[in-house]
Amino acid sequence: MFFSKLRGLISSDMAIDLGTANTLVYVKGKGIVLNEPSVVAIAESKGRRQLLAVGEEAKQMVGRTPGNIQAIRPLRDGVIADFEIAEEMIKHFIRKVHNRSRFANPQIVICIPYGSTAVERRAIQEAAESAGARRVFLIEEPMAAAIGAGLPVTSAMGSMVVDIGGGTTEVAVLSLGGIVYARSIRVGGDKLDEAIAGYVRRQENLLIGETTAERIKKEIGAASPPEKGDGRTLRIKGRDLLRGVPKEIEMSERKIAESLAEPLATIVESVKIALESTAPELSADIVDNGIVLTGGGALLGRLDILLQNVTALPVSVAEEPLFCVTLGTGRVLESLNTMKDILLKAY
Repeated sequence: MFFSKLRGLISSDMAIDLGTANTLVYVKGKGIVLNEPSVVAIAESKGRRQLLAVGEEAKQMVGRTPGNIQAIRPLRDGVIADFEIAEEMIKHFIRKVHNRSRFANPQIVICIPYGSTAVERRAIQEAAESAGARRVFLIEEPMAAAIGAGLPVTSAMGSMVVDIGGGTTEVAVLSLGGIVYARSIRVGGDKLDEAIAGYVRRQENLLIGETTAERIKKEIGAASPPEKGDGRTLRIKGRDLLRGVPKEIEMSERKIAESLAEPLATIVESVKIALESTAPELSADIVDNGIVLTGGGALLGRLDILLQNVTALPVSVAEEPLFCVTLGTGRVLESLNTMKDILLKAY
């Protein structure tokens, strides 16, 4: 009896949004308790890898590490690219949430990209089990995002969500507690960063790192150019490719909108394909209710206006787009017995 009560106290069940860019953890009864970058710093010596830092501390090392240290992102395009490092990262976050308790063995609900293969599902489940989970449940990201955005996913009314994460964009139509149509493309925040860095390299002959590209996107990123002038500006630093020395230049909102045109066109095309593939009855619901944007990419300036112009439908950004997937996964965790039907089996 004592050990049963002890386990209940120190092994609170949790929901994990295991994202390409950030990992968020929701603890049952407490809400979101952790939000850190999905980055791990590793030191290599004599063929052995040693964990140095995880999360925010590791992200500070990106682009600044000596030869024997690597800052690794174990997830790429929403799936595990390095199983061993991902397992260590999940283990670290579980211990951090539970104050490094050795007895922590929670039930965990983890969200995964739509269309993940059986192998990818198994990798995520085994990583969580190896990290100390006693039971692991999986939920698809579009469903979690829709629940977190407050959409009526269990009703007969159709809802459409576009979740733009770090590695993938999920476009889905949901009704009656299931996904009627979904499409996952490997274009997200990372591809937007790469597009900005590539544009600055080609047009300005300046080499910048991914951290700088991300800062540009967050501060002056926009889906379409401003109506007048160049819009907001930002001073950035990098390496001059012609002279090989550090250099500072000014970038404008108009230039960044131009740099993002190609990856955003891919996202827009996916939304159009989803609308074309939706049954007429559900299409009528979407005309009434519109499209809801979630994920970090939803914060990109004027993205909702761009989609609205292309689709001629009302488009809105969820109240807390960054946390929709985590909050949705958390709500499923809080009502696990009644919401098991929307969960997936790993294998």
